[in-house]
Formats: sequence, C-alpha cells, structure tokens
Amino acid sequence: MMNNWNPPGKNCGACGSQTCSDFVSRLETGLTELDMCPFYSIENTVEKTVRPEKIVSLKNLAIQARNTYSGVDVAGKEYDFVLLPFPDEPSARKFIVPFRADLVEKWDIKKGDLVTGRPAGPGCPVYHALRVLSANPVTGVIECHTVGPMVARKEDAHDIQAYHVHAFEGIASTIKRPPVFGTRQYFLPGNCMIGLAHTALVNMCFQKPSGLHVRLEDIRIL
Repeated sequence: MMNNWNPPGKNCGACGSQTCSDFVSRLETGLTELDMCPFYSIENTVEKTVRPEKIVSLKNLAIQARNTYSGVDVAGKEYDFVLLPFPDEPSARKFIVPFRADLVEKWDIKKGDLVTGRPAGPGCPVYHALRVLSANPVTGVIECHTVGPMVARKEDAHDIQAYHVHAFEGIASTIKRPPVFGTRQYFLPGNCMIGLAHTALVNMCFQKPSGLHVRLEDIRIL
C-alpha cells in the first residue's frame, strides 16, 4: 500500500532494494513494507501500514528463537544472535555473487527465477535452492531467498554451481549480544541446515516496528 507516499529517490539501499524504483516495485508486489525506508515517516503513518498482527508475529518468532537456540552451534562455537526473515518472507534475504558473475547477464537471470548452487565461498557444503528477488547484470549480485530443496525438483533452475555470499539481511534476535554496527560478530542464520555459526561484519542496524533490521557482509564460516 503506497498511501500516496513515494521514496525520496536517494537510492541509498538502506531498505534492501538497489534503487527507490525497485523499492516501489517491491511494495506493489508485497515483498517489502513502507517502514523499510529510513526516510518514511513512521510517526505519521506506521499505524496505517504495519499490521499489528505482523509485529506480534515477529515478536513471537523472536521469543521462540530465544527459547529454541542455545547460543552455541553444533561445533561448540558461541554466537551472539539469530538472523530471522522479514515479515511474510520465507528466509533472511541473501545477496550472492556466482563464481562466474557474467552468468547473470549471459543467462538473463531475473526476478522470480530459481537458482541452485553451493555457497562455496564461505565454506558451506550444502547445495542450496534460491528464489531470485533481483539480479544485477553489471555486478553479478543476486538478491534471493533460500527455499526448500524440493522446489528444485519441480521446476527448471539456473545451476550456477558455486557462489560467494556477499551479504545477509533480516531481523536479528539477540541470544547473547545484540549486533553492533561496525563490528564482526558470530550469528546463526535461522534456516541454516547444518547449524553452524557464521561470522560477518555488521554494516547496518535499524530499529523498525518489526524488529532490529540488520545487514551483514563478508560472510564466513570459521
């Protein structure tokens, strides 16, 4: 719901979209919310645009995370917080770069496509199926959600085989320490199939009605 409001055209990327135009497209398809834009006036309009049940749902998810996750991964590594998805999204947003970034342009990878491959850059052994939210033919960066592996058996996919994980974005649920901007911290992606803590540089923290929105870059499994 646009509510007769438009983003400022600054293309700052803080909302998770590459441009303000892309942000508007996401709004129209229900993939994001107005309050994701840091220039949106929460004081005047939040009650009209963020459904209270969504906030309650996220709070319940955060409480569940604190009750479910111990703060220690399967290898005994401690982590500070769990990364959860944004409201109504299947998993935290992931920004990847194929080992061959030119494939994004060559194969015309675009929004809605399915991509498969292994996050070999950070050192994950698991093959992933990823639903594309956006793809940049210049940089090769693909924004996507991790989806269940069964999806790849039901439809054609672009098999890029191996990729780097450039960044994650989602809602942080603190287990031991909250994310701090500019620091490297350990975290656990809420949908991680191997249950191993990841380390990343915290490059953005925004307190939103739905929770603490973070962007994590330079992902490693150490």
